[in-house]
Order: sequence, then C-alpha cells, then structure tokens
Amino acid sequence: MPTTERTPRGVGEQAPAVQPTPDFALSDRDVRRKRPPLLAFLLKLDTLRKVVRVSTLLTIDFFGVYMAIITALWLKAGILSADWRVGVQTVQTRELFDFAFLLTVLLFARSGLYSMRGERPGMSRIVSSLFQVALVALVFAMASGHKFSSYYIFYGSLFFAVIYISLLRLSYEKVTGALLRMAGYQRRAVLIGSGEHIEAVGHALCDAAHPTVKVVGFISLTPRPNNGLLSLGTLDELAPVIHRHRIDEVIIADPDFPQTEAVELVDVCHSHGVRVRVAPSTMEILVHRAEFVPGEAVPLFELKPPVFEGIDYVVKRTFDIVISTMLLIVLSPVLTTSALAVRLSSRGPIVYRSMRPGIAGKPFACLKFRTMYRDADQRQADLESLNEATGPLFKMRDDPRMTPVGRFLRRYSIDELPQLFNVLRGQMSLVGPRPLPERDFERLEEWHKKRYLVTPGITGLWQVSGRSELDFDDLVRLDFLYLERWSVFLDLSILVKTVPAVFTRRGAF
Repeated sequence: MPTTERTPRGVGEQAPAVQPTPDFALSDRDVRRKRPPLLAFLLKLDTLRKVVRVSTLLTIDFFGVYMAIITALWLKAGILSADWRVGVQTVQTRELFDFAFLLTVLLFARSGLYSMRGERPGMSRIVSSLFQVALVALVFAMASGHKFSSYYIFYGSLFFAVIYISLLRLSYEKVTGALLRMAGYQRRAVLIGSGEHIEAVGHALCDAAHPTVKVVGFISLTPRPNNGLLSLGTLDELAPVIHRHRIDEVIIADPDFPQTEAVELVDVCHSHGVRVRVAPSTMEILVHRAEFVPGEAVPLFELKPPVFEGIDYVVKRTFDIVISTMLLIVLSPVLTTSALAVRLSSRGPIVYRSMRPGIAGKPFACLKFRTMYRDADQRQADLESLNEATGPLFKMRDDPRMTPVGRFLRRYSIDELPQLFNVLRGQMSLVGPRPLPERDFERLEEWHKKRYLVTPGITGLWQVSGRSELDFDDLVRLDFLYLERWSVFLDLSILVKTVPAVFTRRGAF
C-alpha cells in the first residue's frame, strides 16, 4: 500500500491556522445550476400539479372566451334580426377566437393568473386583465384597417367574458378549495412582529369561515403577554422553527418591523423555500391611494378625500348607466315574472317605495318588489324586541310580516332588482354602501355617517363579505375600505362576486 510521507515540523515552523467551520455546508457547485430536466421533473412532485393546474385554468379561459364571443354575437343577431340560432354565429366566432384567446392567455400569464393558489391574484385582476384584452384587441383591429359598423363585439364580448371567466374561475377556486379542506390541507404559518398587531392578524386568520392558513404560533421581537397564540421563540431561532414546525410561510404582522431584521428574515426564509408575506396596517392600506406631492424637502403623500368627482364620477356614472341598462334587458323575464308573482300572491302594490337617506343623507324612494304584507310598517314597533341584528340594523330570520313569495324574493335578492331604475335616475349606483331605512339611519353614530359621502349602491362589500353574518361596525369598516380603494375594476369584481353570494344565500335573511 502506498504510504503518505510525513515531514516533521521544525521548531520554528508554526502550525497552520484552523479555519472556522461554517454554520452550513458549502457545495462545490453553483446553487443556481439546474438539475438535468428529466431528473428535475421526476424529483418535483409539484410539476404534475402545476401541469394540471395550468391546463385546467387554460381550459376554463378557453371555454370562457369562446362562450363570451358567441353569446355576444348571438344576442346581437337575436335582438336586431330575431335570428336566435346559435349555429349561425359559430363561423364568425372561430374567426375572432384564436387572437382573442391568445391575447387573454398572454395578459393573464403576465398578471400571474396561472400561478400557484396562494399567489394568484383575486377577481379585480381578472377584470382588469380582460379590460386590457379588449383594449389591445380594439387598438390592433383599428391599426390593421378593420372597419366596424359598431364596436359592440368588443364591449359585448368583454361584458360576457367578465361574467363567464370570473364565475368559472370562482367555481374552480371553490371546488379546489373544498377538496383541499377535505384533504386537511392548510398552509402552516408563523407570525412575526411585536405589539397588538400579531394578535389581531392571528385571530383574523384563525376566525375565517374557511381558513386556508393555519397559524402555528408567533415569534415576537419584544416580550409579549399571553395572546392566545403559541410562542415559538426568538427571531434568532427562526431557521430551526421553520424546520421543526414544517412552516410554509412567514407573515410579518408588524407595521414597525425593523428593516435590518426584515432583510435577514427574508434571506433565511427564502433559503428554506418559505414564502414571506406582510399583513398591512391601516396606514399602508391608505397609502395605496395616496398622491405624491412634489417640491417638498421630505417626500410627502396626500390622502385625498374619499369622494368621486371629476373624471372618477364620469367613469362610474357611465359604468352604472351601461351595465344597469344591459341588466334590465337581460333580466326583464325575471322582473316580469316577479311582478306577476307579487301581484297574484297578496294585496298591495307590486313595488314598495322605501324612503331611505341617500348621498349627504338626502331621502329618496328606494324601489323594491314588495315582500311584506301591507301593514308591515305599522307592526315594526311590536317586533323591535325580536331584532336579531347588531347595531342600528333590524333583521329577523322569520319575520311574520313576510309573504311566502316575498320570502323567496328576498332570499335570492330578487326584490332589489327594481333599484336598477334608481341607478338610471342617478339616485343609486350599482356598487356602493347600502342605503339604510330611516329607522336604522336615525340610530347611526356620527362616525358611521361617513358612508353617506357617496351615492348608495345596490350591492357592495357587505354583500360579498358575509352579508347579515357580520357585525354592524365591521360592515361600516368595509364601506370605508371601499371608499378608499374604489376603482371600476373593484366595482366589476364586486358585481361578479355578488352572483355566487346571492345563489349560495350566504348570510341572507
């Protein structure tokens, strides 16, 4: 066997310096170097899930775009020439579909709408991306020299694409979410920060109707008394905490989290493949709508008052008129049938004029299909002790004043449809804070009345966030959030989310 020759160290020869042992093992290869494609595919089980997810979403978008175009063409042909044959429109649909679908996929991909479940944007991004599709398609068609007798194909297809794709994707989210819940899947998260924000964010995540995040515990930068959550140690112990508790994501729940610690935290999390998210404070939410004020020694941002004026008002009013007119046409059979049902089921007017405060508290007649017997207003005082709602609202699940037909109409919010005429008159908007009856308005606190800075709406964040299940103060805060974050895209996303909220009858009574 070969032997290793050892040279004796001389008296004046110093021992080599001992190199410190690193805290983690270094690799002799660039960490950015990829594995061979086939091996990487076999090693990653998520690849198959990713293929299934993207393929399913592409199929949904394919069907949604196709149905949007053919529905728009079919409706136009039926109204203008009484030709309701679906097959006639398939040829023209095929001519338009390829470009529209390709554009939709590219812009959806750019917006992250094919990303993982936890990273996919919400409904407002779907709506805004579809607006971009319609706009780019219109500009391309005009630049290519195409002539149109009207531009209905663009806004008609956009209208139905928003409905079809949003509902299909919402159904996909609901179904896959239900399957994941049945399988017991939840993202395991740890909250990091200091102060009461940890407790507020933690309990908000835990108290959700269908929580997708399981809060394992928290790491506080400062000593924190018992807040109902499990303390997992200090920030220096984050790496072992991630490994020990199989953490999927870290949530920074502190508006004053130190910048230096935040940089180190992100490095540790990303080195362990853990996602980092931030729970915003109220100020951070407001800053999204802040406007930069130049020319100051310190960069300043101005928080404008939450009112719709100038171009914002024109955009919202135009949106209300166009959409409400289309809804009246599409829902005319429902309106007619409901009117006949109210007339034949009980004595009294078909439409009930409920006097309600509107913008700035000015009263107007809010139109509703009558759902109660004629003496309902006189019996109100006798039922006050049976009120089931919080705050100034009056709600009863089994209100004896309700007619059988009225109970059905109210359960599915069909009684609210005549308010589309209020929208055309300018007394209401499609989306906005709900107008309260005079009885409820008189019981409001002063801070509640900020919601009357804007025109009231048929639907709003109340209706898509739990409806009658929420505490009244929480409902008012939702109104304030809507005022601060308003956009046409937000209005569209609320309208789309209203449909499943109505049909699932969530919190309605």
